[in-house]
Amino acid sequence: MAVKKSNDSNEAPKEVAPIVKPSDASNIELSAELASIDITPAAAAPVDDTDLELVRRGNYSRRDRIQGNTFDQPEPAAMLTADRLIDASSRNRTAPESGWRRWLFFVSLKTVNLGDSLKVRERKALDSRIGAALDGGARFVPVLTRKGGVGKTTVTTLLGMAMALVREDRVIAIDANPDRGTLAERVSKSTRFTVRDVVNRAAAIDGFTEFSNMVSRDATRLHVLASDTDPMLSEAFNEGDYNVVADMAARYYSVVLTDCGTGIVHSVMRPTLQRANGLVIVSGGSVDEARLASETLTWLEANGYGDLVRNSVVALNTATQATQLVKLDEIEQHFKTRVRRVVRIPYDQALAAGSVIKFSELRKLTRDAARELAAAVVDGLVANN
Repeated sequence: MAVKKSNDSNEAPKEVAPIVKPSDASNIELSAELASIDITPAAAAPVDDTDLELVRRGNYSRRDRIQGNTFDQPEPAAMLTADRLIDASSRNRTAPESGWRRWLFFVSLKTVNLGDSLKVRERKALDSRIGAALDGGARFVPVLTRKGGVGKTTVTTLLGMAMALVREDRVIAIDANPDRGTLAERVSKSTRFTVRDVVNRAAAIDGFTEFSNMVSRDATRLHVLASDTDPMLSEAFNEGDYNVVADMAARYYSVVLTDCGTGIVHSVMRPTLQRANGLVIVSGGSVDEARLASETLTWLEANGYGDLVRNSVVALNTATQATQLVKLDEIEQHFKTRVRRVVRIPYDQALAAGSVIKFSELRKLTRDAARELAAAVVDGLVANN
């Protein structure tokens, strides 16, 4: 309120009425109504705690549950979280797998649980990597090299077996070698069907049962589709045929390994690389084998597959001739500058025979290398999900 002072210092100040414009009339009426309301604490309406509780009950939260608050409406499904429902106490944790830790767990009536040993935890971690879920359809992984005799078919078999043993989905290895491959000879053969039969009968195959009758199955659950056995027909397996087989395999399998045969310029290679989600390059341990494997990477980069090369894995087969005469560390260091991972495959007498491979009968070092190769390949597939 404006105040006007008198010239006489002893005179009390007088209130001066405010100047009101016509446009402010409505505001004056509103101000008068507000001024007439008594807002002293004594006159304030009491707050109903029940109303506040009803408002709070509409907002479900984990904190409310912990504090013991109740709700008038049913809890939503989102409140059923794992940390709420699972008892993580040592008594209810999974028992140690073996050894004295497991013995102590049961002797103490499940009150002392030290968990698995470091060795077991590492093995389970590797299993977790190999068995990682792959979303979005089948993943294609060609295994190739420019030189024969470096163990490409053996590496394909080991990789497939290591994957199939752990993964819950299906894994198949296809022999796409146009020069009659030997992939099917690395497992116990249970059928005479080949890729040619799949091409000829593609229109009649309407389910997994029909397709599975054309593949051989290993004890590890790896499925293998053989190449043409007649050398006169093998040349007929071309780009179109591979696409028919690959499309069929993609219906029923999550991981499709392709044994590409010797060389990288035959007709099947183009559709193989176009479908590839990962890549395994096989190198031997000699000077010329390592050089040809490196030149394979160069060819791929020059032909537009640079991203595939950078995400690829080199399987360094140390069982080839002259391995003892070269510096494997130098070969490995070279490939590490070009690809994502390098995995050494050790010599194993069970592999040297070139016959049926039984994964359980391989040396532990060989099985571990195959599992590490499988984990490295799946890591790349997961990264590209």
